[in-house]
Amino acid sequence: MSESMSDYMIRGTAAEGQVRFFAACTRDTVEYARAAHGLSPIATAALGRLLTASAMMGAMMKSEEDLLTLKIDCDGPIKGLTVTADAAGHVKGYVKVPDVILPPNDKGKLNVGGALDLGVLSVIRDVGLKEPYVGQTILVTSEIAEDLTYYFAVSEQTPSSVGLGVLMNRDNTVATAGGFIVQMMPGATEETVSKVEEGVQKVSSVTSLLSEGYTPEMLADFILGDLSPEVLGRTPVSFTCGCSREKTEGMIESLPEEELREMIDEGKEIEVVCHFCSKKYVFPVAELEEMLRRKKEGPAGES
Repeated sequence: MSESMSDYMIRGTAAEGQVRFFAACTRDTVEYARAAHGLSPIATAALGRLLTASAMMGAMMKSEEDLLTLKIDCDGPIKGLTVTADAAGHVKGYVKVPDVILPPNDKGKLNVGGALDLGVLSVIRDVGLKEPYVGQTILVTSEIAEDLTYYFAVSEQTPSSVGLGVLMNRDNTVATAGGFIVQMMPGATEETVSKVEEGVQKVSSVTSLLSEGYTPEMLADFILGDLSPEVLGRTPVSFTCGCSREKTEGMIESLPEEELREMIDEGKEIEVVCHFCSKKYVFPVAELEEMLRRKKEGPAGES
Protein backbone atom coordinates (compact mmCIF):
# COMPACT_ATOMS: atom_id res chain seq x y z
CA MET A 1 0.00 0.00 0.00
CA SER A 2 1.35 3.43 -0.83
CA GLU A 3 1.28 5.49 2.34
CA SER A 4 2.61 8.74 0.90
CA MET A 5 0.90 11.92 2.02
CA SER A 6 2.43 13.71 -0.94
CA ASP A 7 -0.49 12.32 -2.98
CA TYR A 8 -3.69 14.17 -2.20
CA MET A 9 -6.75 15.74 -3.75
CA ILE A 10 -8.81 18.82 -3.00
CA ARG A 11 -12.45 19.61 -3.58
CA GLY A 12 -14.07 23.00 -3.56
CA THR A 13 -16.40 25.49 -5.18
CA ALA A 14 -15.99 28.67 -7.19
CA ALA A 15 -18.15 31.51 -8.50
CA GLU A 16 -20.21 31.44 -5.28
CA GLY A 17 -21.26 27.82 -5.73
CA GLN A 18 -21.93 27.91 -9.48
CA VAL A 19 -18.90 25.66 -10.05
CA ARG A 20 -17.45 22.71 -8.18
CA PHE A 21 -13.96 21.41 -8.70
CA PHE A 22 -11.60 18.58 -7.78
CA ALA A 23 -7.84 18.48 -8.34
CA ALA A 24 -5.30 15.79 -7.46
CA CYS A 25 -1.65 14.85 -7.58
CA THR A 26 -1.18 11.07 -7.69
CA ARG A 27 2.43 10.31 -8.63
CA ASP A 28 3.16 7.83 -5.81
CA THR A 29 -0.18 6.05 -6.25
CA VAL A 30 0.42 5.53 -9.96
CA GLU A 31 4.04 4.49 -9.40
CA TYR A 32 2.85 1.94 -6.82
CA ALA A 33 0.40 0.51 -9.39
CA ARG A 34 3.14 0.41 -12.06
CA ALA A 35 5.54 -1.49 -9.81
CA ALA A 36 2.90 -3.86 -8.37
CA HIS A 37 1.61 -4.91 -11.79
CA GLY A 38 4.83 -4.61 -13.82
CA LEU A 39 3.14 -2.20 -16.23
CA SER A 40 4.55 -0.94 -19.52
CA PRO A 41 4.67 2.89 -19.87
CA ILE A 42 1.49 2.98 -21.95
CA ALA A 43 -0.40 0.74 -19.50
CA THR A 44 0.88 2.92 -16.63
CA ALA A 45 -0.45 6.04 -18.36
CA ALA A 46 -3.86 4.47 -19.03
CA LEU A 47 -4.29 3.01 -15.53
CA GLY A 48 -2.82 6.12 -13.90
CA ARG A 49 -5.34 8.40 -15.62
CA LEU A 50 -8.23 6.17 -14.59
CA LEU A 51 -6.97 5.83 -10.97
CA THR A 52 -6.64 9.62 -10.73
CA ALA A 53 -10.17 10.13 -12.08
CA SER A 54 -11.58 7.50 -9.73
CA ALA A 55 -10.08 9.22 -6.67
CA MET A 56 -11.77 12.50 -7.58
CA MET A 57 -15.07 10.86 -8.57
CA GLY A 58 -14.97 8.85 -5.33
CA ALA A 59 -14.86 12.16 -3.46
CA MET A 60 -18.22 13.03 -5.06
CA MET A 61 -19.90 10.23 -3.09
CA LYS A 62 -21.63 10.89 0.20
CA SER A 63 -20.83 7.95 2.45
CA GLU A 64 -17.62 6.20 3.54
CA GLU A 65 -19.29 2.89 2.59
CA ASP A 66 -20.07 3.94 -1.00
CA LEU A 67 -17.93 2.34 -3.68
CA LEU A 68 -17.22 3.59 -7.19
CA THR A 69 -16.01 1.34 -10.01
CA LEU A 70 -14.79 2.64 -13.38
CA LYS A 71 -14.54 -0.06 -15.99
CA ILE A 72 -13.40 0.16 -19.59
CA ASP A 73 -14.00 -2.73 -21.98
CA CYS A 74 -12.22 -2.13 -25.25
CA ASP A 75 -11.04 -3.66 -28.53
CA GLY A 76 -7.47 -2.35 -28.32
CA PRO A 77 -4.48 -4.46 -27.24
CA ILE A 78 -4.86 -3.44 -23.57
CA LYS A 79 -8.31 -5.21 -23.63
CA GLY A 80 -9.69 -3.41 -20.57
CA LEU A 81 -9.11 -1.63 -17.26
CA THR A 82 -10.93 -1.69 -13.93
CA VAL A 83 -10.45 0.64 -10.98
CA THR A 84 -12.37 1.17 -7.74
CA ALA A 85 -12.39 4.04 -5.27
CA ASP A 86 -14.11 4.99 -2.04
CA ALA A 87 -14.94 8.45 -0.72
CA ALA A 88 -11.72 8.56 1.35
CA GLY A 89 -9.10 8.55 -1.42
CA HIS A 90 -8.41 4.80 -1.42
CA VAL A 91 -8.04 3.53 -4.98
CA LYS A 92 -6.95 0.30 -6.64
CA GLY A 93 -7.04 -1.09 -10.16
CA TYR A 94 -5.57 -3.24 -12.89
CA VAL A 95 -5.31 -3.58 -16.66
CA LYS A 96 -6.05 -6.80 -18.50
CA VAL A 97 -2.85 -6.74 -20.60
CA PRO A 98 -0.14 -5.03 -18.51
CA ASP A 99 2.76 -5.20 -20.99
CA VAL A 100 1.23 -3.43 -24.05
CA ILE A 101 3.80 -1.56 -26.13
CA LEU A 102 2.89 0.70 -29.08
CA PRO A 103 4.76 3.38 -31.02
CA PRO A 104 4.08 6.99 -29.89
CA ASN A 105 1.06 8.79 -31.35
CA ASP A 106 1.36 11.58 -33.94
CA LYS A 107 2.09 14.10 -31.14
CA GLY A 108 5.00 11.98 -29.94
CA LYS A 109 3.08 11.02 -26.78
CA LEU A 110 2.16 7.64 -25.27
CA ASN A 111 -0.62 6.31 -27.50
CA VAL A 112 -3.25 5.52 -24.85
CA GLY A 113 -6.04 6.00 -27.42
CA GLY A 114 -4.45 3.33 -29.63
CA ALA A 115 -4.01 0.95 -26.68
CA LEU A 116 -7.74 1.22 -25.86
CA ASP A 117 -9.24 1.82 -29.32
CA LEU A 118 -13.05 1.41 -29.51
CA GLY A 119 -14.85 0.57 -26.31
CA VAL A 120 -17.34 1.30 -23.58
CA LEU A 121 -16.88 3.15 -20.27
CA SER A 122 -19.03 1.96 -17.35
CA VAL A 123 -19.40 3.95 -14.13
CA ILE A 124 -20.82 1.83 -11.33
CA ARG A 125 -21.79 3.48 -8.05
CA ASP A 126 -22.64 1.14 -5.19
CA VAL A 127 -24.34 3.39 -2.64
CA GLY A 128 -25.93 0.71 -0.47
CA LEU A 129 -29.16 0.33 -2.44
CA LYS A 130 -30.34 -3.05 -3.74
CA GLU A 131 -28.98 -2.33 -7.21
CA PRO A 132 -25.90 -0.24 -7.95
CA TYR A 133 -26.30 2.77 -10.26
CA VAL A 134 -24.69 2.03 -13.63
CA GLY A 135 -24.02 4.61 -16.34
CA GLN A 136 -22.45 3.66 -19.68
CA THR A 137 -21.11 5.64 -22.61
CA ILE A 138 -18.95 4.84 -25.61
CA LEU A 139 -15.31 5.93 -25.66
CA VAL A 140 -15.09 9.08 -27.80
CA THR A 141 -11.28 9.50 -27.97
CA SER A 142 -10.13 6.58 -25.76
CA GLU A 143 -7.70 9.01 -24.07
CA ILE A 144 -9.86 8.73 -20.88
CA ALA A 145 -10.18 12.42 -19.85
CA GLU A 146 -12.37 13.33 -22.85
CA ASP A 147 -14.30 10.09 -22.42
CA LEU A 148 -15.18 11.07 -18.84
CA THR A 149 -16.11 14.61 -19.96
CA TYR A 150 -18.51 12.98 -22.44
CA TYR A 151 -19.82 10.58 -19.78
CA PHE A 152 -20.67 13.45 -17.37
CA ALA A 153 -22.47 15.37 -20.14
CA VAL A 154 -24.48 12.42 -21.47
CA SER A 155 -25.08 10.19 -18.45
CA GLU A 156 -25.28 12.74 -15.64
CA GLN A 157 -26.28 15.87 -17.61
CA THR A 158 -23.48 17.76 -15.82
CA PRO A 159 -21.34 19.96 -18.09
CA SER A 160 -17.81 19.12 -16.97
CA SER A 161 -14.20 19.38 -17.97
CA VAL A 162 -11.79 16.59 -17.08
CA GLY A 163 -8.02 16.83 -17.38
CA LEU A 164 -5.74 13.87 -16.57
CA GLY A 165 -2.05 13.22 -17.09
CA VAL A 166 0.75 10.76 -16.38
CA LEU A 167 4.33 11.57 -17.35
CA MET A 168 7.01 8.85 -17.37
CA ASN A 169 10.73 9.17 -16.60
CA ARG A 170 13.33 7.78 -19.00
CA ASP A 171 13.75 4.74 -16.71
CA ASN A 172 9.97 4.10 -17.08
CA THR A 173 9.10 5.08 -13.51
CA VAL A 174 6.38 7.70 -13.01
CA ALA A 175 7.65 11.29 -13.06
CA THR A 176 4.34 12.97 -12.29
CA ALA A 177 0.60 12.24 -12.35
CA GLY A 178 -2.59 14.09 -11.51
CA GLY A 179 -5.65 15.80 -12.86
CA PHE A 180 -8.72 17.94 -12.34
CA ILE A 181 -12.49 17.81 -12.77
CA VAL A 182 -14.44 21.08 -13.06
CA GLN A 183 -18.26 20.92 -13.13
CA MET A 184 -21.03 23.43 -13.68
CA MET A 185 -23.76 23.41 -11.07
CA PRO A 186 -27.43 23.97 -12.04
CA GLY A 187 -28.06 27.68 -12.48
CA ALA A 188 -24.51 28.60 -13.54
CA THR A 189 -24.61 31.80 -15.64
CA GLU A 190 -23.36 32.08 -19.22
CA GLU A 191 -20.63 34.40 -17.97
CA THR A 192 -19.38 31.80 -15.47
CA VAL A 193 -19.49 29.06 -18.10
CA SER A 194 -17.37 31.07 -20.52
CA LYS A 195 -14.86 31.99 -17.78
CA VAL A 196 -14.46 28.32 -16.89
CA GLU A 197 -14.01 27.41 -20.56
CA GLU A 198 -11.30 30.08 -20.88
CA GLY A 199 -9.55 28.76 -17.76
CA VAL A 200 -9.63 25.16 -18.97
CA GLN A 201 -8.31 26.17 -22.40
CA LYS A 202 -5.23 27.67 -20.73
CA VAL A 203 -4.20 24.14 -19.63
CA SER A 204 -2.13 22.85 -22.54
CA SER A 205 -1.18 19.76 -20.52
CA VAL A 206 -1.75 18.71 -16.92
CA THR A 207 1.64 17.03 -16.67
CA SER A 208 3.54 20.12 -17.82
CA LEU A 209 1.97 22.14 -14.98
CA LEU A 210 2.64 19.35 -12.44
CA SER A 211 6.23 19.12 -13.70
CA GLU A 212 6.62 22.82 -12.97
CA GLY A 213 5.71 22.08 -9.35
CA TYR A 214 2.00 22.94 -9.44
CA THR A 215 0.01 21.60 -6.47
CA PRO A 216 -3.71 20.72 -6.72
CA GLU A 217 -4.47 24.13 -5.14
CA MET A 218 -2.36 25.87 -7.80
CA LEU A 219 -4.07 23.86 -10.56
CA ALA A 220 -7.48 25.00 -9.31
CA ASP A 221 -6.27 28.57 -9.07
CA PHE A 222 -4.75 28.45 -12.58
CA ILE A 223 -8.09 27.35 -14.08
CA LEU A 224 -10.55 29.20 -11.82
CA GLY A 225 -8.52 32.12 -10.50
CA ASP A 226 -11.01 34.72 -11.77
CA LEU A 227 -13.89 32.94 -10.02
CA SER A 228 -12.62 32.97 -6.41
CA PRO A 229 -12.07 29.22 -5.91
CA GLU A 230 -12.53 28.07 -2.30
CA VAL A 231 -11.06 24.77 -1.12
CA LEU A 232 -13.52 22.85 1.10
CA GLY A 233 -11.57 19.68 1.76
CA ARG A 234 -8.23 17.94 1.32
CA THR A 235 -7.92 14.13 1.25
CA PRO A 236 -4.84 11.89 1.00
CA VAL A 237 -4.88 9.53 -2.00
CA SER A 238 -3.29 6.07 -1.86
CA PHE A 239 -3.31 2.74 -3.68
CA THR A 240 -5.00 0.56 -1.07
CA CYS A 241 -6.17 -3.01 -1.55
CA GLY A 242 -8.38 -4.74 0.99
CA CYS A 243 -7.26 -8.25 0.09
CA SER A 244 -5.84 -10.46 2.85
CA ARG A 245 -4.81 -14.04 3.50
CA GLU A 246 -7.93 -14.53 5.64
CA LYS A 247 -10.30 -13.34 2.90
CA THR A 248 -8.54 -15.48 0.29
CA GLU A 249 -8.74 -18.51 2.59
CA GLY A 250 -12.46 -17.88 3.08
CA MET A 251 -12.91 -17.76 -0.69
CA ILE A 252 -11.14 -21.11 -1.18
CA GLU A 253 -13.05 -22.68 1.69
CA SER A 254 -16.34 -21.64 0.11
CA LEU A 255 -15.61 -23.79 -2.98
CA PRO A 256 -17.55 -27.05 -3.38
CA GLU A 257 -16.06 -30.02 -1.50
CA GLU A 258 -15.24 -31.89 -4.71
CA GLU A 259 -13.17 -28.95 -6.01
CA LEU A 260 -11.21 -28.76 -2.77
CA ARG A 261 -10.71 -32.54 -2.91
CA GLU A 262 -9.36 -32.27 -6.50
CA MET A 263 -6.86 -29.61 -5.42
CA ILE A 264 -5.66 -31.79 -2.56
CA ASP A 265 -5.39 -34.88 -4.80
CA GLU A 266 -3.13 -32.95 -7.17
CA GLY A 267 -0.70 -32.73 -4.27
CA LYS A 268 0.51 -29.23 -5.14
CA GLU A 269 0.24 -26.01 -3.16
CA ILE A 270 -2.07 -23.48 -4.77
CA GLU A 271 -1.24 -19.84 -5.42
CA VAL A 272 -3.93 -17.16 -5.56
CA VAL A 273 -2.99 -13.78 -7.03
CA CYS A 274 -5.08 -10.67 -6.28
CA HIS A 275 -6.25 -8.97 -9.51
CA PHE A 276 -6.10 -5.52 -7.97
CA CYS A 277 -2.66 -5.47 -6.34
CA SER A 278 -0.87 -8.62 -7.64
CA LYS A 279 -0.22 -9.85 -4.09
CA LYS A 280 0.29 -13.62 -4.00
CA TYR A 281 -1.16 -15.97 -1.38
CA VAL A 282 0.16 -19.53 -1.23
CA PHE A 283 -1.74 -22.38 0.44
CA PRO A 284 0.07 -25.71 1.02
CA VAL A 285 -1.82 -29.00 0.71
CA ALA A 286 -1.97 -29.39 4.52
CA GLU A 287 -3.93 -26.12 4.77
CA LEU A 288 -6.30 -27.24 2.01
CA GLU A 289 -6.90 -30.48 3.93
CA GLU A 290 -7.65 -28.47 7.07
CA MET A 291 -10.15 -26.35 5.09
CA LEU A 292 -11.88 -29.46 3.78
CA ARG A 293 -12.05 -30.91 7.32
CA ARG A 294 -13.65 -27.70 8.64
CA LYS A 295 -16.07 -27.65 5.74
CA LYS A 296 -17.19 -31.23 6.43
CA GLU A 297 -17.68 -30.51 10.11
CA GLY A 298 -19.78 -27.45 9.32
CA PRO A 299 -20.32 -24.63 11.87
CA ALA A 300 -19.19 -25.41 15.43
CA GLY A 301 -21.43 -27.90 17.18
CA GLU A 302 -22.98 -29.32 14.00
CA SER A 303 -20.61 -32.20 13.36
